[in-house]
Amino acid sequence: PTYQAMASDTGDRHSTLKRCLGVLRDARNDSEQFAALLLVTKAVRAGELDAKTRRQIFDAIGFTFPNRLLASRQPPTGCPEHTFRALGLTLLACFCTDPELAGHSQILNKIPTFNDILVSSCNPDSTSMIDDVYQCLSAVMATSRGPRELVTKGTVSALCQAYVNCGYGSDRALTLLLGLLAIAEAKCWQRDAPHLLAVLSKLTDDFLKTEDMTKFELCEVLPHFIPLSPPLTQDSQGCECLHRLYKGLANILGSKLSQSQRDPALKLAACLVQACGSEWIPAGNAGSKFLALLVNLACVEVRLMLEEPDPLEVEGKKEVVTACYVLIEMGIQECLREEKPLLEEVQKVQLVRIMEEAFGAVIFYLRQVKQEELQDPFIFASVRILGAWMAEETSSLKQEICELLPFLVHYAKKLFKEGSPAASLPQPELVSTEGSGLPQDALRFLLPGFCHLTAEDRPRDILISEGAPALLCEYFLHQWEVLTSEPGSLTPLTSTEMSLQTACGIFLNLVVTAPDLIRQDKTFSSLMDTLLKSLPLLLPQKDHLVLAANLATLGLMMARILASSAVLQGTPSAQEFFGAAIRFLSQAHTAQADPGSDSLAAAVSPAYASAWADVRELWFLGMQALAGCVPLFPWLPQAVLQARWLEGLSELLTHVAPASVDFELIAAFQGVLVELARASKPCRDVILSHHGGEWANLYGMAALEQCLSEQ
Repeated sequence: PTYQAMASDTGDRHSTLKRCLGVLRDARNDSEQFAALLLVTKAVRAGELDAKTRRQIFDAIGFTFPNRLLASRQPPTGCPEHTFRALGLTLLACFCTDPELAGHSQILNKIPTFNDILVSSCNPDSTSMIDDVYQCLSAVMATSRGPRELVTKGTVSALCQAYVNCGYGSDRALTLLLGLLAIAEAKCWQRDAPHLLAVLSKLTDDFLKTEDMTKFELCEVLPHFIPLSPPLTQDSQGCECLHRLYKGLANILGSKLSQSQRDPALKLAACLVQACGSEWIPAGNAGSKFLALLVNLACVEVRLMLEEPDPLEVEGKKEVVTACYVLIEMGIQECLREEKPLLEEVQKVQLVRIMEEAFGAVIFYLRQVKQEELQDPFIFASVRILGAWMAEETSSLKQEICELLPFLVHYAKKLFKEGSPAASLPQPELVSTEGSGLPQDALRFLLPGFCHLTAEDRPRDILISEGAPALLCEYFLHQWEVLTSEPGSLTPLTSTEMSLQTACGIFLNLVVTAPDLIRQDKTFSSLMDTLLKSLPLLLPQKDHLVLAANLATLGLMMARILASSAVLQGTPSAQEFFGAAIRFLSQAHTAQADPGSDSLAAAVSPAYASAWADVRELWFLGMQALAGCVPLFPWLPQAVLQARWLEGLSELLTHVAPASVDFELIAAFQGVLVELARASKPCRDVILSHHGGEWANLYGMAALEQCLSEQ
């Protein structure tokens, strides 16, 4: 009767709750506590409690009673089957409104229970339970430990099933999934890829079939369910999803759209490019037209936003323009693609012209950038895409790029100097425009373009006057430290190694075209010192032959210019470097059986074969540079003798068919042999004692013949 009176009390609800809390605290048995609890949960569900009262409820009953309710399987007489569980969940949902309690271990260990309720069949009586579960899960996800606990305890698969089954509250399941993917995408896909693929399959099916505004809303949702790893193209279900996305986007972008409709479609397309390149676009006429349309739309969008920028307008559109950059970069790659191209030649020519106009807009925008804006990640994204264009297109916009070079050098220098410890961190392919974190490695994306530009007089002069060579030397030294920082062996090919190779290409251009700079700028002495130490370390490593070839050739060519430097005067580091360089050059060729005859033929050594396309030109340059070093370093012939290269070369030329040795290779060998024979009597004697006169005549090495015949 007391509880009935309390329940029917229409007076002060606060005093009623206060009396209930007293009963909860002082109850003599479960019946009394249960009766008071009914009144409390009624108030909880009505949302009539403030934070203080909710905390009083927890202080009165703690976790013990809700735990007993959840564990109970026998409902009170005449009550629905899930009565006790429903009451327990309501109390936990109430407790979870307190962030401190939401992260409590007693809540976290209920996650499997919450998952079970989501995936169990829903009946009309259990909707309030599902509401409470979603409230608990939302509160848990907002805590520091919550997302990790939800992922490891199986909530992702439960939410996926709840969404795919379209049961009560499935929209909230999708919202929670979006939150978890935003926080821990890689772990979610690692643990629950099949379930997430099922969600993606449903979303893409809806995306293809729906013909109302839902289609554009799905453009905003879908990018969260497109993983960078594992690639969707590796799975048949994933490929089906990609095909539906292609068809849906083709329908959207082929129609007349408003800005608010086109923007999310372009962002979705960019997300697909990041994850799958152009593999989601089918080959054939329809696919090539779609790809051309996609790049065309991206270029138009970039020009609209950047040619006459209203600062407020651009600020709100940076994310879309950054997505367009991703699509344009795909356009650049597809225009270069020769094997199984998606685009026809006519389309490639048209797209290059359209992209050139877009890059004119990018350059125009970057020329307006103020000093205080340099930390904006959108500036980084703009520099990055311009770097991709400069790496491939060397003839267009030359004047505009030259005028922008001082800004590019200043920008790259600022980022490198302010954040060099993080300069090696991998950059996201699509740089987010949110947050204030300063991206670091702008030089990584500018290096290929700088490599082209240092081969030309005017841009090279600008780069030198702006201090780019000194910056590049510092960058090279830092990237070498990054590459070798892993204990044990060097890491496999990375963007760091690629950056080092490209930097070597720039330095080789400067060695050839600006030797005085190498001689006078002290930073190149530091670079020389690093090259002396690095090649002996790198050469024995597997899978780094191209970088080793770059270091060897650059070191040899710089040594000719810096011959008077103290570090090159027969020091241990100099001797080790030249020893490694000689090994690199001497081991490149070998005698192999000629399939067409019984004789042996000169061939590239097996260890060099896979990389020879990238190494060949460097090897010939290295041979030429070594020949130039021999007269400058009196101790160098002795290093050649110690390596027994002359004996090995004599054996090669003696045993192979002369026709198998091409003229360029003969000239390279002769250049080194002549200098060794002139500079060193022991070398000359070894050549003669191994029939050097005979094979010099056989291979038409007239200069060597003459040198050997002189007393």
